[in-house]
Amino acid sequence: IYNIRKLYDFLPLSNSHDIPQRHTSDPRSRACPWLNTIVPSDPNVPYNMKDVISKIVDEEDFFEIMPNYAKNIVIGFARMEGKTVGIVGNQPMELAGCLDVNSSIKAARFVRFLDAFNIPIVTLVDVPGFLPGVGQEHSGIIRNGAKLLYAYAEATVPKITVITRKAYGGAYDVMSSKHLRGDTNYCWPTAEIAVMGAAGASQILHRGDPNPKQREEEYRDQFANPFAAASRGFIDGIIEPSKTREIICEDLEVLASKVLENPKKKHGNIP
Repeated sequence: IYNIRKLYDFLPLSNSHDIPQRHTSDPRSRACPWLNTIVPSDPNVPYNMKDVISKIVDEEDFFEIMPNYAKNIVIGFARMEGKTVGIVGNQPMELAGCLDVNSSIKAARFVRFLDAFNIPIVTLVDVPGFLPGVGQEHSGIIRNGAKLLYAYAEATVPKITVITRKAYGGAYDVMSSKHLRGDTNYCWPTAEIAVMGAAGASQILHRGDPNPKQREEEYRDQFANPFAAASRGFIDGIIEPSKTREIICEDLEVLASKVLENPKKKHGNIP
């Protein structure tokens, strides 16, 4: 009963009502220097995305939804400057944060729920791709992964994205990228925005090369960073992790008056 009451505290009375707001003493300018070191230098070492979420939301209060299902993606409600937001984030501690069938469905349903009630969406990205495997293919990973892509593309609420580390291939596109009408996309200095990881890419591009390690390092230096994406306008800024909260709060204030309409139709046809 307590959890149901807490959930209702985050929700508006209907889709035509404003999202609820409550007083908070947590200022937007609160810095989080601990975030500057949370991402390990080794890209294969995981960290807990829930720790990142708790540090940027009001009073470290994050209400997670479906915590025991598809743990490789985290969804839930929080507040920024007293106003409700929905949080979607990849979880590197489970399946390295890969998207699979269950996590795609889980996140897609949540994104559509947020859009139905005009609740802004904050997306935290650390995704190395879609989970490979015959089982995933037979379960319809393409069709179900497209549900999440469709949900983000359809949503007309404010959409703010922060890439903390990996953003590879199609999974990067799906996670509220600029290509899906994301309003603002930021990344931390640790971000790697590329088609795929350096090891796999160098093996394909330089198969049979006598110096595979050297080619891998060359690829990493050239592509395993946020600068190429930023130069093409896919990223709005490379930000200090400690200032993530302040920047998100500023953008939410600017986007509060956002008005975006989808093409006139009865309804879309979700994959």
